[in-house]
Amino acid sequence: MLEQWIKYLTPWEFSYTLIFSMMLVSVLYYRGSRVHHVNWRRKTLFWGSLIALYLTMHTHFDYYAERVFYIHRLQHVLLHHVLPLTMMAAYPGQTLRAGLPLSWRIRLRYVKTTWVGRLIEAIVCNKILIPFLFVFLVVIWLFPSVQIYPMIDWRLYRLMNWSVLITGFCYWAMILDRRPWNPPMPTNTWTGFFVSKVMRGSPAVMSPLERIISPIITMVPQIIAGAFIVFATEDLYPIFNMCGRALDITAVEDQVYGGIIIWLSSAVVESIGIVYALWIAMRLRARQGARR
Repeated sequence: MLEQWIKYLTPWEFSYTLIFSMMLVSVLYYRGSRVHHVNWRRKTLFWGSLIALYLTMHTHFDYYAERVFYIHRLQHVLLHHVLPLTMMAAYPGQTLRAGLPLSWRIRLRYVKTTWVGRLIEAIVCNKILIPFLFVFLVVIWLFPSVQIYPMIDWRLYRLMNWSVLITGFCYWAMILDRRPWNPPMPTNTWTGFFVSKVMRGSPAVMSPLERIISPIITMVPQIIAGAFIVFATEDLYPIFNMCGRALDITAVEDQVYGGIIIWLSSAVVESIGIVYALWIAMRLRARQGARR
């Protein structure tokens, strides 16, 4: 029994990038939590999400995800929805920043004042681009003509997983932001209009209403995609048979399970995001009322 668990926990495909990233984040959070007071709920959410992320991407779970369609979809649900949501609910940004050495924090503050830093921040906090990529990068990999390439090339497979993970972090960081919304400053130039209206990089880039509406919009394409896969009567993904299906189920059954996971997960997790965003909006409204 113990040998089976050890075999399961061993990496299917070793990734130095993943190991280095997790070690760096762990050290920064540990150092930052000694500077800032972080309650046990936020610590539990962060460390639990980080451990679950490792188990999802760097164990034999990855082996089954490459050979069973519904496990592959379960992996993407964790990477795209659940784990970014739970980790961003821990609000680790300030804690990770506090874990940096003082010289690095000074350099980071300087970089953020340059046009390169502002451009990068504006892109990763774009309230139009990030929700679009959040949906696009999870739906585009469902196309059978696209799905075949990451299944036969490990580099594209890792690119696929990292793309949904990073966009998930960026998206849920905007939705769960509890800070007040700062409207963009008016400007008379076309360049200033583009930067302030479209590429504005404020942390609270979305208004409270936009944080509630956005998950409603992003869940619809995923529900449609899941329903299409559930009701498909033919094998849409023969590549899983070519790779050797790891479980004794038919291709149609595998598709039905995968489609249900896409269908239900997008509805349930996005609904949780809607409820949380609604609570944030009520909290901000009550705070504004108290100030008045």
